[in-house]
Amino acid sequence: QVQLVESGGGSVQAGGSLRLSCAASGYTPSTYCMGWFRQDPGKEREGVGIIRIGGYSPSYADSVKGRFTISRDNAKNTLYLQMDSLKPEDTAMYYCAATLRGWPCTWSANEYNYWGQGTQVTVSS
Repeated sequence: QVQLVESGGGSVQAGGSLRLSCAASGYTPSTYCMGWFRQDPGKEREGVGIIRIGGYSPSYADSVKGRFTISRDNAKNTLYLQMDSLKPEDTAMYYCAATLRGWPCTWSANEYNYWGQGTQVTVSS
């Protein structure tokens, strides 16, 4: 079992920045896949970025490439999503997720077994 606890989020104006954190606990092997997803009401959950934990480079959705950055503090077992140059269309509930199902890491939300509680990000124009 992997437990994920998110923090961060909030409301900002367009062009602003926010940082989300996702602290992992429980069974966390040396390498596994994690991802950041977001969801608007009535829409499917979409992947924002995914990463294989253990020193691998993240991948990003085209919609956030160059604006969002995934990083990790190994000592704290915490994943971060730095969001810069935010746009109103980035408004959504954001979730971190993890899967122990191996790699390559998937963009499919259905393949992720463990989820954080979600945190709201609202960007006003």
